[in-house]
Amino acid sequence: MTITLRAVTHSNYEDVCDLEVLEEQKEFVADNTWSIVEASFNPHYQTRAIYNDDELVGFIMWVPETDARVSIWRLMIHYTQQQKGYGKQAIMLAIEEIKQISTVSEIEVCYDTENVQISKFYQKLGFVEEGMDEDGDDMLAVLKV
Repeated sequence: MTITLRAVTHSNYEDVCDLEVLEEQKEFVADNTWSIVEASFNPHYQTRAIYNDDELVGFIMWVPETDARVSIWRLMIHYTQQQKGYGKQAIMLAIEEIKQISTVSEIEVCYDTENVQISKFYQKLGFVEEGMDEDGDDMLAVLKV
């Protein structure tokens, strides 16, 4: 298994848009098409396709909140590729890429409190829950880098 993050480009964006999660996960994950549209109008948003060797398996997007904080807004693994460790590897690669920005000291994620699986996932990676976001909708967890 060799997980890599690659740019979303003219040659792979349709395949990225076709990726899906399980039906019960759809309420927790924004559609990739919407994320790519958002990024096309916000040049600082970073999108990456997640590959296992040469097979597309997922999508991730992060955005700068401030000079010191970056937020990982999207992470999804195609439903046929879940439970194989790809999400963990993708997050670790994203963290390493984000850490290359010299001003960044924190990486945040937000998630629905009903999504117990993702909460445990991020906690195992060192993210610490700080409480609900400013809208009171999602849990905010932060990783100090």
